[in-house]
Amino acid sequence: MLNPARALLRAGGPLLALGRHTPFLMQRLVIEKSMARLFAAPVAEGSFDCLQGRWLRLEVADLGLAWNVTRGRLGLQLNEHARADLVIRGNWREFLLLASRYEDPDTLFFRRRLTIEGDTELGLEIKNLIDSLDPDDLPPRLWQTLRWLGGEAVIDERTHGQPHAA
Repeated sequence: MLNPARALLRAGGPLLALGRHTPFLMQRLVIEKSMARLFAAPVAEGSFDCLQGRWLRLEVADLGLAWNVTRGRLGLQLNEHARADLVIRGNWREFLLLASRYEDPDTLFFRRRLTIEGDTELGLEIKNLIDSLDPDDLPPRLWQTLRWLGGEAVIDERTHGQPHAA
C-alpha cells in the first residue's frame, strides 16, 4: 500500500515540472512573497547581505526550472536572465533533502548530488548561510511537511537505491 508521503513524492516530479509552463512573472510574484515571509528575520539581520549586488542561480535540473536570486533594496528578488555569479544545480529531491535537513550541504556537494559553479567565496558564504538558517523560524506546519517528505525521500532512496528517481 502506498502511503501519502510516498504518493506525493512520486507525483512530485511530474506535478512540479508543470511550473516551467507558468509565466516567470507569476513565479516571481509567488516566490518573492514566499521568501519575504519565510526569510524576513534573516534578511533583516543581514544574513543574505552576501547576495547584495551578486546573483545566485538555483537550477532544478530535472524540472527544467531556474531562478536567479539577489539581495535587493526591498529584500530577496528574482530575475529570469541575470548573469549568475554562482550556480547551484540539482534535482528537486536533493533540494528537498537539503531543505528538510536530512542531508547537509557538504554531503550533497561532495557526492555531486548538488553541483556548484562560479564564485567559490560566494559559494562558501551561501553554504554557511544554509547551515545557519534555523528551521524553527519556519511556519511549524511547513517545517513538519518538509521533514515528513524528506524522511520519506530518504526511506524511498534506501529502499529503491535511486536518489534521483521521481
